[in-house]
Amino acid sequence: MGTGSMRLAAALVAALALAAAGSAPTCAAQPLRRNYYAGVESIVRGVVARKVQQTGTAIGATVRLFFHDCFVEGCDASVMVASTGNNTAEKDHPNNLSLAGDGFDTVNRAKAAVDAVLQCRNKVSCADILAMATRDAIALAGGPSYAVELGRLDGLSSRKSSVDRKLPAPFFNLDQLNKIFAANGLSQADMIALSAGHTVGLAHCGTFSGRLRGPSAPDPTLDRGYAARLQAECPANVDPRAAVAMDPVTPVAFDNQYFRNLQAGKGLLASDQVLHTDPRSRPTVDTWARSAAAFDRAFVAAITK
Repeated sequence: MGTGSMRLAAALVAALALAAAGSAPTCAAQPLRRNYYAGVESIVRGVVARKVQQTGTAIGATVRLFFHDCFVEGCDASVMVASTGNNTAEKDHPNNLSLAGDGFDTVNRAKAAVDAVLQCRNKVSCADILAMATRDAIALAGGPSYAVELGRLDGLSSRKSSVDRKLPAPFFNLDQLNKIFAANGLSQADMIALSAGHTVGLAHCGTFSGRLRGPSAPDPTLDRGYAARLQAECPANVDPRAAVAMDPVTPVAFDNQYFRNLQAGKGLLASDQVLHTDPRSRPTVDTWARSAAAFDRAFVAAITK
C-alpha cells in the first residue's frame, strides 16, 4: 500500500469512528457561523467516509461538483437541481454533463442521512451539505481539514444559461484563468491553489486530446514519456468520455504532488501546465512543490473564500 493509500485508509477509519461517537444533532436556526449544527457534521463525515470506502472516485467528483456549483450563482447547490419540462437546469449545461454521478450521490446520501434525524428533517440545506462533504472528501484523501461556515440557503433557481462563461476551460491561458477567478473575488494565488484540486479525480480524454494529436501535437510542454502514456490510454478514436487519472503519481491523495507534476511537464490539462510554463505563476508553483505546508495554508485560505 502506498503512502497516499495509507493516509486515506487511516482517515477513513478515524472519520467512521468519529461519526459513530457523534453527539445528538441540533438543527435549530442560528446565524451563519462555524459549528452551525451540533452533530450534523459528524453524520455527513460518516456518509462521505463510507462512500469513499466504496469508490475513491467520489473524492474528486465531490470536489469538482462543489467548484462548479460555487462559480455559478455562488455556493447554493443550484447545480444539484434537476431540469423540468419548463426549465433546463445548470446540471444539464454542456460544461456540467461531465460531472461524475458519485459527487451527486455523495451529497444525496448525506442529505438523506441528515433528514433521517427527525429534528433535522428539511432544516439542513444541500448547499451546506455539499460544502461539508467537500471538506470531508479532501481531508479523507490526506488533504488539509478546515472549518466551514454553515447556515447558507439553497438557491431558488437553476438555469442552464447561468453557466455560460462562468467556468474555466481546459485550454485557458493564465490571463483567462485569472480573469474568471477574479470575477469570483479570487487572486492569482487563490487560482493556483484551487487548481490543485486536480490532484484527485479523473479527466475525460476529450478534454486534453488536442495536446496529443494535431498539427502541433504532441504539446511540447508535455513530458514525452507522459505524452506516450496518455496516447496509449486515450488512443485515436477512443470514446471522448473515457477517463484517466488527473494525477499520474498519487491519484487518490490530496497533496502537493500536483505542483511537482507541473514541474515535470505532467500537467494533464493545458490550463494546468500553463501554471508552470508561464513565468508569472511559476514561482508560486515551485514554492508549493517544495512545501506541502505552505500549499495547505494557501488552499484553505482560497477555498474558504
